[in-house]
Amino acid sequence: MRHHKIQSKMRYTVKSAFPAALALAATLAGCEKGESYSDLLRTEEKAVNWYLAGHNVENEIPADGRFLTGDDAPYYRMDDEGAVYMQVVSPGDSGNRPEEGDKVFFRFERWNIKYMYEGIEQRPAGNQNNLDMYVSTSLIYGNTLYQSTTQFGQGIQVPLEYLGYYSEVNLVIKSTWGFTSEQGECTPYLFNVKYYPAEY
Repeated sequence: MRHHKIQSKMRYTVKSAFPAALALAATLAGCEKGESYSDLLRTEEKAVNWYLAGHNVENEIPADGRFLTGDDAPYYRMDDEGAVYMQVVSPGDSGNRPEEGDKVFFRFERWNIKYMYEGIEQRPAGNQNNLDMYVSTSLIYGNTLYQSTTQFGQGIQVPLEYLGYYSEVNLVIKSTWGFTSEQGECTPYLFNVKYYPAEY
């Protein structure tokens, strides 16, 4: 029940005026280049569909919460909008899960799915390969108020509703649930994320 409340809170509170203003500014910039916001969204959708076409996809979250896991596990559609798809590489410690308000550290790498779709070479961005724990990024689970957490968007928190600490996931996140500063760019990303407790 707890995760349903958090998801509902996140779904409506994160979509605040500040991210909307950023999205509008980026949209206007895109329009100046001859691309409408609708054009950008269509391109994003095509890129995501192209990526998911190469994988098994489940449109429902398992009722018992038992996700198939591993590098060849399916991508599960995690929300009604189809903004987040999750592949569980490792479920982590099911007996040690974050509670609302906990500080959660995470390491990540991400790839621009539009670049992948267009065949453009890229290096992953993120902090995953730096072994210094102090460069790990953190968020407050379930928080929708502090910019230090909301800057990452709501997609990055979705796995924490279902998995334990030390879990590893691959996430396809569309821009509407991605980093708030990038939402107007309509760029989807493939993330690899690992989650850790504050004391790790």
